[in-house]
Amino acid sequence: MGEQNEAAPKTGRERGPHPWMTWVILLAVALIAVLPVALGVGSDMAEPFTGADGQGEEAIMANDPGYEAWFSPVLELPSGEIESGVFALQAAIGAGIIGYYFGVVRTRHRLAREHSADAPQGAPTGQEPSIERP
Repeated sequence: MGEQNEAAPKTGRERGPHPWMTWVILLAVALIAVLPVALGVGSDMAEPFTGADGQGEEAIMANDPGYEAWFSPVLELPSGEIESGVFALQAAIGAGIIGYYFGVVRTRHRLAREHSADAPQGAPTGQEPSIERP
């Protein structure tokens, strides 16, 4: 006679995040983006949201006006817009690599769980399922 595998009700972490959690996270991200502007953070500065490179250069010049840089950029881009675009492209590529890594790790764990769940009770599960590594 065959043994029926009845699916147990999912509880806790197995169900996934609560539906309202996505909205809470989106609200938090929106607040982080809007609050500094709404509160006028840096309104006393000429350019309130400058990058760390510009602020570092200003601090060096204030401390040592005769400082001469020992390194020059390999590539001088013609405008700030192109520089911002290249920076955004670099950030997107990095985010894609990190997202791919987390997807691979999550899939490996899911497949390992499914493999161990398919094994009969008390039987050795052997090695992890064969998964090609990128």
